Amino acid sequence: MTASDRTPTAFPYWEGIQKPGIARARTIVKKLTGADIFPTTEQAQQFCNDLFTGDPVAERFVDEVYRGETGAKTGRAMLETALTHGIDAVPDAPESMRALFEEFETIPDWVDPALVEQGAAIWRRWGTMLFSFAGAETLEIYTESAVATPLSLAGGYAGDNALRRFLETCRFWIDVSQPGALLQPGSAGRATALKVRVMHVSVRSRVANHPEWDTSKWGLPISQSYMLLTLIAGSVTPGLALWTLGYHTTPSEIRALIHFQKYMGHLLGVRTTWYPETATDSLRALAMTIVSRSYDSGKHGSELIESYPKAFAPRDGHRGLTRLREAYNFRINSVYAAIFMAPGTRRKYRMPGVIPWLFIPVLRLPLITAMELIRRCVPGTGAIVEKVMVKHRENWYQAQMKGREATFDASGALRR
Repeated sequence: MTASDRTPTAFPYWEGIQKPGIARARTIVKKLTGADIFPTTEQAQQFCNDLFTGDPVAERFVDEVYRGETGAKTGRAMLETALTHGIDAVPDAPESMRALFEEFETIPDWVDPALVEQGAAIWRRWGTMLFSFAGAETLEIYTESAVATPLSLAGGYAGDNALRRFLETCRFWIDVSQPGALLQPGSAGRATALKVRVMHVSVRSRVANHPEWDTSKWGLPISQSYMLLTLIAGSVTPGLALWTLGYHTTPSEIRALIHFQKYMGHLLGVRTTWYPETATDSLRALAMTIVSRSYDSGKHGSELIESYPKAFAPRDGHRGLTRLREAYNFRINSVYAAIFMAPGTRRKYRMPGVIPWLFIPVLRLPLITAMELIRRCVPGTGAIVEKVMVKHRENWYQAQMKGREATFDASGALRR
């Protein structure tokens, strides 16, 4: 370690790996497999250092334009123009904006377009299952103040706002996984990615300067390391976990998902000093995070966790088919939360009951398995499955949004 190395006090990784049970398990696995369950010391320290790292290029743009003389409203209009027509369409674009777009529009040499498209196609094939899984798996990390505090202060995923902000995230997932979206200049997917990147910068700055935030404990809000974990949560985690529901994602497909997420992360400003390139390294990063949990989010974490399933509950005044659809979404997302949260974590919160609705995925399992087998064995059926899932996810999204538009705007004040 060097003098510049540091670790947030609420991320007790180095203490965690010294615990007798963890150390014993680590030794046993090494003896049996010859491999470690955790990253190397250098990789782990890089991960810890990146808990204090943000997105300097985008931050400079936001500081100069959104918070400068230009102002947020005009700055957002400039951003929309540049995304639609190119940076040269913005008269007198400031240098910070040109630097941001130069970085954003330059495709790195390591990008493999075929792998990016394969990963996007897997997301399309998963349809709304990606939404349900991602929403459920995220609840587990809301126990950590480093994650819960920014979300609680911004207010988007709490209380009555939870469904709206979750649907905005679903729009992001839809846009970036459209065919060719991440590599096509001017696409909705690329535009959405940059808007989300700017939104992260806006939230990061305001939360970091809030009296409730403690940098020594948690590092930087929406840090590089936590953004990396989000990318793992969209590739290796669902690729493995969705086997329990009948979705068969092969090792080669998981490698494509990792590459797809890496490039998507690049567009979002993820510049980690250590990026797990394999499923095994990704699992090591997750193991590192698991032993470093503090369970310190308190009432803020409780609000976020408990708001998620409630967000899907039928709204007052809704009747007929609309109410039935809402009731189903509420029950099935409560079931997925129960499946993908650790039982010990779930018991600490007021979560909806899941009996008898827990039997829905059990009954669907043979049907999904059969669909997966046919898709893999019968030529042409994969494209049909993808087309059906894409149509279903868009219909589901439009039914939930009811004519509203996703804005990806976090320029408003924090809620406290």
